[in-house]
Amino acid sequence: MITAQHIAQLQQQFATFITPLWIHVEVASQSLRLLRQDKVLQEYPVSTATLGVGCEQDSYKTPYGAHSIAACIGGGQPIAEIFVGRRAIGKTATIEQQAVATGEDLILSRILWLKGLQGNINQGAGVDSYERYIYIHGTQEEGLLGQPASHGCVRMANQDVIDLFEPVMVGTFVYIAG
Repeated sequence: MITAQHIAQLQQQFATFITPLWIHVEVASQSLRLLRQDKVLQEYPVSTATLGVGCEQDSYKTPYGAHSIAACIGGGQPIAEIFVGRRAIGKTATIEQQAVATGEDLILSRILWLKGLQGNINQGAGVDSYERYIYIHGTQEEGLLGQPASHGCVRMANQDVIDLFEPVMVGTFVYIAG
């Protein structure tokens, strides 16, 4: 659970990066919160990496720390639209509502591509979140939300990521608490 003290610490520590509207991902609770300054506007269940938290290239872990949104992809696409190489392919996925792994890690509905802001942590050679293609995106495995299940990205329910996509923009601050 994010506390007022934690919010204040992040706002002070990342004052040069933090935006009035920002996102806080908490791996421990598998939740994503949209905040306006210090007020939580919305909270969503998510799935982060099955293998845990880490910033190393090819680790299949969710990177921690300060990020910003580098690209917002998929506006206007239908819910459950499948993206390959960040391009809509004109097909939608079947959404699994049961807590069942489908064996696929599809990228659906919207993509918020993250860029690390901390050198040698989540930015730079061997640890770069942007080069690792770390996204916040929709998933076909909605039944697994609330537990680690991804290959490194932050997965959301499709309607939730569509809703989140609307108010955010390139440059929006994102903090992933490992």
